[in-house]
Amino acid sequence: MTEWDIRKLRILRVLSEHGTVTATAEALLMTPSAVSQQLSNLAKQLGVPLLEAQGRRVRLTDAAHLVLRHAEAVFAQLERADAELTGYLRGDAGEVRVGAFSTAVPALVVPAVRLLRAGDRPGPFVRVREAEAAEAYELLSAGDVDLALSLAAHAPTPRDPRFTLRPLLADPLDVALPAGHRLAGTPGLCLADLSGEPWIFGGSGPWSEITTAACEAAGFVPEQAHSAAGWAAILAMVQAGMGIALIPRMASGERSEGVVMRVLEADRPRRHVVAAVRQGAEAGPAVARVLEAFTEVAASRSPLFS
Repeated sequence: MTEWDIRKLRILRVLSEHGTVTATAEALLMTPSAVSQQLSNLAKQLGVPLLEAQGRRVRLTDAAHLVLRHAEAVFAQLERADAELTGYLRGDAGEVRVGAFSTAVPALVVPAVRLLRAGDRPGPFVRVREAEAAEAYELLSAGDVDLALSLAAHAPTPRDPRFTLRPLLADPLDVALPAGHRLAGTPGLCLADLSGEPWIFGGSGPWSEITTAACEAAGFVPEQAHSAAGWAAILAMVQAGMGIALIPRMASGERSEGVVMRVLEADRPRRHVVAAVRQGAEAGPAVARVLEAFTEVAASRSPLFS
């Protein structure tokens, strides 16, 4: 029977995610030569070529993809075993590390922690790490967090064997206008009415893509007047009359005087929030209980978003 080395298979998996030996070495805190040697040894153990030179890079062979397809099932089963063993030792009172994007922390994580603390039995200890929506999956894959709250627009495909995804809620996007804006009181305001306005959104990343996608669905490309990532900065510029912005309703705590928030009933733009765990980890009692708390909090917010 072929000898399968889990550690070397994990290195191959990281290479498939990062694309280069150098990036793989950085992710695993190894030297590039050590990565190359481990993968060369794995190829010898399996008796198939795993890498092919492609200029200055390498690419995985068909055999390597076949190996990884089966390895993912092994990783998921080991994750289940680890989760069940942790549950056997600690029940559902263990530690769960959660990676969450900024607006999810006050809107979902904090209420979920309160819910877990309010129970008759001690709940899991939740350790929070704020992370950008896309970064959360890197942390999850690397084992730095156990559960990630992210946006569906930046989630892996549901067929990605590394993760199990759970939809939580659809967060509406309202438009923020200066209080004295000519359209602040217009009935039935829609995004198309704002096509000629100066817009404020991030220069790149999820918020840039969400804003441009919502506007393009309404038939126009938004003119970016200013770039900012933090809601406080964006709303301060809106208040000063420097432009307008789409604001997620989950960020309602950041809203300030001098800004009018309008619901876009005709367009109903939304961003979809999901929870993700490594496949198999949902079997762990502590992770399952935290997932349940997030689902309950999200359901309690849903009437506000309808």
